Amino acid sequence: MTEQPLRVTWVQPEDLLGHELRQASEDGRDASPQASTWHTSGGPPSPPRAGASTPPAPPELRTLALRLLDELALLPTPLGGREPTSLPEIVRSCDTAGPPGGTRTTVPGEPWTPPPAPSTPTGATVPGGSGGPPPVSGRGGVGESLGVQQLHAAWLGRAAGCLLGKPVEKLELPAIRTLARATGNWPLTTWFTARGLPQDLAARHPWNRRSAANSLAENIDGMPEDDDLNYPLLNVLLLQRYGRGFRTADVARLWLDQLPAGRTFTAERVAYRNLLSGIEPPDTARHHNPFREWIGAAIRADVHGWAHPGDPASAAAQAHRDAALTHTGNGVYSAMFVAGTIAAAGGGADVHASLRSGLAVVPPRSRLAVAVRDAVETARAHQDFDTVVDRLHSAHGHYHWVHAIPNAALLAAALTHADGDFTGSICRAVSGGWDTDSNGATAGSVAGLLAGHPDRLPERWTAPLKNRLATSVVGFDGIGFDELARLTQEALRP
Repeated sequence: MTEQPLRVTWVQPEDLLGHELRQASEDGRDASPQASTWHTSGGPPSPPRAGASTPPAPPELRTLALRLLDELALLPTPLGGREPTSLPEIVRSCDTAGPPGGTRTTVPGEPWTPPPAPSTPTGATVPGGSGGPPPVSGRGGVGESLGVQQLHAAWLGRAAGCLLGKPVEKLELPAIRTLARATGNWPLTTWFTARGLPQDLAARHPWNRRSAANSLAENIDGMPEDDDLNYPLLNVLLLQRYGRGFRTADVARLWLDQLPAGRTFTAERVAYRNLLSGIEPPDTARHHNPFREWIGAAIRADVHGWAHPGDPASAAAQAHRDAALTHTGNGVYSAMFVAGTIAAAGGGADVHASLRSGLAVVPPRSRLAVAVRDAVETARAHQDFDTVVDRLHSAHGHYHWVHAIPNAALLAAALTHADGDFTGSICRAVSGGWDTDSNGATAGSVAGLLAGHPDRLPERWTAPLKNRLATSVVGFDGIGFDELARLTQEALRP
C-alpha cells in the first residue's frame, strides 16, 4: 500500500505565491514582472477553493516562489492612504471623515466614539422582525456588563449559525441553492439535509468533506469543533489571563500555549508558522502571508464587542490588538467592524444602528467600508434576498471566497434584510455563499445578542446543540454553553 504524502495546507510557498499575486492585483500593486516570471517558469495558480495544490512543486520552483514573495513584499501600494493598518492612522482616517455629531476620544490610540445612530429611514424595504431589547441595568450600556443570559444567547446563536453553514462551506453559490431546493429548503429556513437528495445531485455537489458527518439535520449531535468557536473561546481565556489591556504578543503567547497548529487556517496558520520561525508581531501578519486581508480576524472579534457594550470605539480598539497578529488592512477592519457592531448591539441599539456603529470605526474610504455601505443599501432596496446576493456576487465575485470584503458585505446585507430576526439572520448569511460557517456564526452571534435570552431563540436551532461544545482548546472539550456564558461574564468584568 502506497503511503499518502503529508501535504500541509496554507503554507506551501508555491501556493502562497499565487495568492500573493492575486492580493497584489486587488490592492493596486504592479506585480506583472513577478507574475510573468512565475508563469513562464511553470508556476501554478493558487488553488481556487482548497488550501494546497497537488502535486508539490519541485525544489527549484519552490525556491523561486520564496524569492518572488520577498520581491512582492517590497512593492508599494497606492491604497496606503485610504487603507492604513496602524490604529493611530485608522483613528485619523475616521476623524477626517467628520462624522456628524462624532466626538474625538480622549483615550490615545482609540477611534472616535460614534454618536447614537438614527433609526432606519422611513420607507426602507427591510422585512419586519425584532430589533432587539432596550438596554436595562446589567445588560449593556457604557460602563455596564452584559448579563449571563444575553451572553448565553449570543454563544448559542454563534454555534447555531456556524453549524448551519458547515456542510456547504467551500461550495459555490449555485451548488448551495441546488442542494437546498432539491430538499424543499429554499429559501433556506432550517438545517441542510441529505434526506431525499437525488444521488446525481449529491455526486455533483458533495457536502463539505470534514463537516457532512456532523452538521446535517440527520446527524447533528451537539456542536462539533470549529475555529469559529475556538477563537472566541480563546479570547475568553485571553481576558482571563491578561485582562482588557492585553497586547498583541499576549495573543501569540496564548495561542502557542493553547491552540494546536493544526487547528489554524489561512492567515492564522501563516502567523503561527512565523512565530515558530522567530518572527515577532506585527510582522507575523505580513511575512509571506497573502491571507492577511481574509476573514480570520473577524471570527475572533465577538468577545471584544461583548467586553464593551455600548462603546464600539473601545471594542474596535481591542479587536485591533488581536487582529494585528495575523492581518492588515481590510482584514483588520473586518474585525473592528464586527466588534463595533456587537458592542452597539450589547448596548441596546437595534441591528441597523449597530451596523452603522460598526461601520463608523473603520476607515470610511476603505474598500470594506464602501462594500458594506453598498450592501446595506442593496438589502434595503430589494425584498428578494436572492436578488441581493446576486448583486453582491456580481460586485465582489473576483475576491477569494474567504476574503474579508465580500464576507463583510454579505454579513451586513443579511443582518439588514432580516431586521434582527434570528432565523432570518443566520439563514440569509449562509444562503449567500462564500464563507458560510463564519458568516452564519457572526450573524447568529449578533442576532442572539439582540434576542437577549436563550429562550427567545427557536428551539429547532438550539436543541440539536445539546448544550455541548467540542473543542481542542485544552480543558474545554464538552463544555456547556450555559457554563461558557458564565465563564465569559466573569472574564469580561473590568
